[in-house]
Amino acid sequence: LGDCQRCKLCETRQTIVFGSGNPNADLVFDGEGPGADEDAQGLPFVGRAGRKLTEIIEKGMLLDRKKDTYICNIVKCRPPGNRDPGRDEVDACKPFLIKQLKAINPQVIVALGKPAASTLLGRTVPITKERGTWHEFEGMRLMLTYHPAYLLRAYTKENRQAVYDDMQKVLEILKA
Repeated sequence: LGDCQRCKLCETRQTIVFGSGNPNADLVFDGEGPGADEDAQGLPFVGRAGRKLTEIIEKGMLLDRKKDTYICNIVKCRPPGNRDPGRDEVDACKPFLIKQLKAINPQVIVALGKPAASTLLGRTVPITKERGTWHEFEGMRLMLTYHPAYLLRAYTKENRQAVYDDMQKVLEILKA
């Protein structure tokens, strides 16, 4: 990416947040974009939502975040005010995301939330209706689920159970 200037996000970012984890992982988690903590540290999912994602990976799935997964976002720079990335911003980053995912070539990609799911499927995804369903992205299996930030905002037993159930489906594929 170098010093990417392909969209207006470059004007307000501190760092490009490319991804972290095992580049040979069988499991990739893909979110929407870096937040303030991620922009400051240059790593994805290190704030509150990141701690929730780590809990899902390590306590819910019994995997090691650093060894067993790779984590990235559809856009590599922080949208101001943590707003959803705009279509032009997603379009500027999507070629890098596709190359990133193809280079890792995981067994499973988990799209965290509506923006990630919509970007990977190329259509608007009603995440509350489609979470927990399998899809295909560039020949890789794709599971849609809620974003950890959504769980923090709507921390109900039903939502936590839904994500747990989704991750059990992912584990079934990884163990097969």
